[in-house]
Amino acid sequence: MKSNQPKIIVLDDDPTGSQTVHSCLLLMRWDVATLRLALSDEVPIFFILTNTRAVTPEKAKTITKEVCQNLKVAIAAEEIADFLVVSRSDSTLRGHYPIETDVIESELGSFDAHFLTPAFFEGGRVTIDSVHYLLIDGVRTPVHETEFAQDSVFAYSHSYLPDYVAEKTKGGIPSTAVARFTLADIRQGVRSRLLNLVDNRCVVVDGETQADFDRFAEDVLSTAAIGKRFLFRSAASLITSLAQIGSQPTPPEKMASYKPTQEPGVFIVGSHVRKTTQQLERLLQESGITGIEVNVIQLRDFPTQRNDLLQEILQSVRQAFVKGQTPVVYTSRQELSFTNIQQRLDFGSAVSALLMDIVKGLPPQIGFLVSKGGITSNDVLSEGLNLTTARLLGQIIPGCSIVRTPTDHPNFPNLPVVLFPGNVGQTGSLVEVWQCLRNS
Repeated sequence: MKSNQPKIIVLDDDPTGSQTVHSCLLLMRWDVATLRLALSDEVPIFFILTNTRAVTPEKAKTITKEVCQNLKVAIAAEEIADFLVVSRSDSTLRGHYPIETDVIESELGSFDAHFLTPAFFEGGRVTIDSVHYLLIDGVRTPVHETEFAQDSVFAYSHSYLPDYVAEKTKGGIPSTAVARFTLADIRQGVRSRLLNLVDNRCVVVDGETQADFDRFAEDVLSTAAIGKRFLFRSAASLITSLAQIGSQPTPPEKMASYKPTQEPGVFIVGSHVRKTTQQLERLLQESGITGIEVNVIQLRDFPTQRNDLLQEILQSVRQAFVKGQTPVVYTSRQELSFTNIQQRLDFGSAVSALLMDIVKGLPPQIGFLVSKGGITSNDVLSEGLNLTTARLLGQIIPGCSIVRTPTDHPNFPNLPVVLFPGNVGQTGSLVEVWQCLRNS
């Protein structure tokens, strides 16, 4: 770590925020001992996988508070003087904002400013003139016009970020009170403006290319070094610029070298966004793939038959595996309706628990594991594989991280695990990952 570089602490609301960096630790637990381990690590950044996007606002608040209180103890014990905190969230603006940043400010503040930096260039998300866009077939589409804005838990009405802030804070931060760093501001330098920020001012930041965030990060790091304290509500791209850790040691096309066996791997697909479904349909066309559908309606309507469903799926996985096929276990694609958000979240937890029992029952000699979907990936690491920490190897394709289980893992030692966000990649990206990992 550079002597003048602060420790970058990322609270990640699902495990895909590390999708632009490498070599650092991902933490599935946040007890003081585990946090101290990460704070003392030589890599200047680490991620705490809180998975708060999968829980209620009340639970998200409780988890974030617990993490921050333990962090205070760990930071004092390790005598960390300089640190930046990132509340990493979805680049399509879904998540518990401002709940999480409010708790972080309350427990770890006071901060001079908190920045909204949702641009995620690997995923085709950019912010221009404070409007956040998703590139769809090369066309800039304001995110409030996309499927993500209609999310049943995290819906919103504005792509103009000051208005988004006003909407999410219910007027607590009026649109007119939000400071704006435009592309022109960033490219000419915002150091003087950073020095003048006080009282946790909300700032929305443009970004069209990684170079924009590199320039912004230079100013952030130089002002943080002389005592300014900043908090970020950010997607993954800014984290690359803040961390400054260079290129990953193993190139994407060589990731198959980490496979512990030459046996097929397994895909677990939980995400339901349109892009995931398109990618899944393309993957299922491959001759070396066996699709195994998890009928979630059966789980909802006949919960007492859950274990029968589990054994049926595991038997199908084993049958495909012995034939040299790659099993793709995926939840049925239809969108179910529920009477309230809590019911939806509870059912999501039941589906995830079934998927994690499938992970635990996979053949121990599998060559790799691909987890599709942010919440699914978090649960694979923390529940299915029961990991406390994992070391990030890097990205196998842009936006998709790959980690490896420890040598002493009781069931799947040295297993490469791909964390594939639901809304990342092109139609053929799941096929691309499969082809990369099966060819070694």
